[in-house]
Amino acid sequence: MKKIYLLALVLFTCVLVKAQDQPANYAAAANKFKQFYNSNQPDSIFNMFSPEMKVSLPLDKFKPTTVQLKSQLGALNKTEFLKYNQPLAVYKATFDNAVFLLNISINNQNKLVGLLLSPYVEEAKTIALDASLKETPILLKTFSGSISGTLTTPVNVTGKIPVVLIIAGSGPTDRDGNSAKLGLNGNTYKMLANEMGKQGIATVRYDKRLVGQSVSTTKEKELRFEDYVDDAVGLINQLSQDGRFSKVIVLGHSEGSLVGLLAIRDQPANAFISVAGAGRRADLIVTEQMKSQPQYIQDNFKVMLDSLKRGKFTDNIDPKLYPVARPDIQPYLLSWFRYEPVKEMKKAKVPVLILQGTTDIQVPVSDAEMLKKAKSEATLVIIPGMNHILKEAPADKQQNAATYSKPNLPLKPELVTAIVGFVKGLK
Repeated sequence: MKKIYLLALVLFTCVLVKAQDQPANYAAAANKFKQFYNSNQPDSIFNMFSPEMKVSLPLDKFKPTTVQLKSQLGALNKTEFLKYNQPLAVYKATFDNAVFLLNISINNQNKLVGLLLSPYVEEAKTIALDASLKETPILLKTFSGSISGTLTTPVNVTGKIPVVLIIAGSGPTDRDGNSAKLGLNGNTYKMLANEMGKQGIATVRYDKRLVGQSVSTTKEKELRFEDYVDDAVGLINQLSQDGRFSKVIVLGHSEGSLVGLLAIRDQPANAFISVAGAGRRADLIVTEQMKSQPQYIQDNFKVMLDSLKRGKFTDNIDPKLYPVARPDIQPYLLSWFRYEPVKEMKKAKVPVLILQGTTDIQVPVSDAEMLKKAKSEATLVIIPGMNHILKEAPADKQQNAATYSKPNLPLKPELVTAIVGFVKGLK
């Protein structure tokens, strides 16, 4: 999960209509925001709020959040108008250290009723498939719908070949490893499929349940961690029954590592690969990530978490925590937090490869070492300079996070070499 860069969040419940030109009062509001932000005048920004906004986000909470935002992002250099759907205007906000979408809504008195910074994602760029490969759709029928994926195989195949099932990381991530909601546009899984295919290894990558072309009658509040496990189990069995494949290898990335560990239990999988997988329970990791937030947000999260551990959900939660702990996803968090990755790794009965980068700002090397300790015969490969999306990146958090929206940045070569060597070395 990434840092939450929020100024204020008010739900926009209006019906959106056809995009219009930028209204003059919105242009004035955006310019004032930029001026006050760069002049270190959060009080002046607060005075732009409507009475309702001031109640929902008091100055004593808004001010430290804005100060922290300025320290993280630097000055706001430019705001470019993108679109207006009454009553919401969207601007591309270019800061010293990052680019975000600035969402503004104002009332009839020209007072702010909504102010939100959300991830800015470049338009997805198509990654060319190597000429030696072909892609075909794959579909898994489930009790609640279907899981849609892509099978990538070499065009010219002699005999059976191994297939790697790629399980995505946390959040609404699609088969290619992208998520507009998370500001993620790295094409990581499509690149993996391309590189492995060139080495004679087939892959299946798929849209997670409720994401992309995967459809389900399951509602967000009904989703559980075990649903992801069930989807992976179904695909493992489907691939194991496909006569084109000699072996089924499960590769889980990030949260997908734990999904994969649970999915291979008593299933026809021949090996398991954990990539940037956590060794600790997810609640411990999320709590650690919360430390970068203002104290009142940390406190609010702790109250929610303490209640969750007692089996109780928190309906009245700070809006800034909605991306990670809104009421509808708390049941999912409860189902996820109960699993210990180390304990699940000990149960693995197949060959295991553990891969971890040294510049991963989400999962540290120590987690990979915990997984290795849990299964001493596993192969552990630490890749210098590789971050959480498996690309070359510096340790600096801002520069590291910037790679998440660079779709053409290649994978670390050592990653592909380690995976291919492991798969081809299986007996």
